[in-house]
Amino acid sequence: MNAKLEPRRLHYFMEVLNSGSVRGAAGALGMDASAVSRALGLLEKECGARLLERRGRGVAPTDAGQLLAAYLQRQQGERQALLAQMDSIRKVESGHIDLVTGEGYVDWLAKSSLCRFMQTHPKITISLDIGSTDEIVQQVVGEPAHIGVLFNPPRDDRLRSHHSQPHPIKAVVPRGHPLTQLGRPLRLADLAPYPGAAMHPNFGLRQHVQAAEISEGVRLNFAFTTASFDALAHYVTAGLGYALASRLAMTEADASRVVALPMKNALLHRGRTHVVSRQGRTLPPAAMQLLRMMVGEMRSPGSAAR
Repeated sequence: MNAKLEPRRLHYFMEVLNSGSVRGAAGALGMDASAVSRALGLLEKECGARLLERRGRGVAPTDAGQLLAAYLQRQQGERQALLAQMDSIRKVESGHIDLVTGEGYVDWLAKSSLCRFMQTHPKITISLDIGSTDEIVQQVVGEPAHIGVLFNPPRDDRLRSHHSQPHPIKAVVPRGHPLTQLGRPLRLADLAPYPGAAMHPNFGLRQHVQAAEISEGVRLNFAFTTASFDALAHYVTAGLGYALASRLAMTEADASRVVALPMKNALLHRGRTHVVSRQGRTLPPAAMQLLRMMVGEMRSPGSAAR
């Protein structure tokens, strides 16, 4: 059997089956019946088997013809299903999005663009992973993730930042803490006498703090380090000490129990939140639409991401 069956002849074959005769197929195709017969003869040579047999005034498929017809019908069905799925993706009706973010942005995403997107596109599935700065970069660059949201990604030509906005690092302290009495932006030396908390070193936020420590010649001895922004928030609201963070998701009641104090070091004012994807990667329509919604949400003056 020829590995490549000529598509035009296959089309004539199916038309003959649909019409029940060579003459009927020729009429539907606007061709001469002899030309259709010759094409069918060549198709039978390609297949190495008789495909049609005379039956009354028309023709019917042989066993080989039925096998070929079933194959072509399956192929046509699969093609139609593929085109329907492609059209659904194009119209952002179906698909899957992989999103990875720092924990500090989960509350904002869940209450804003991500929630609205899922409400308007219920058939699109979304996977949300939480990671450190290094882990987010790895997932976006390696392409398991379509979109990443993170604090100050490292310079990497493989990353494309679609939007960024400033997120200065502050000292978040319990109300009544002695640091609130200074009435000025804090130096790291002001924090040194007190217990504090920070993220692990593989987080961009902690890397900014380390750079500030070097610039001021101060080494902070943190009593508590973690990979969880929630844990930082609990540390402060429990009255255990300060936390250095750009943002902490808290309930309204918890937020009323803490104060965010500005820092003097310029390095701690350079932090920015970025929405990124891999440079040169064409995002699926659904992922592109979600990304636009996220960027639009971040740009709005009242955004909780600020």
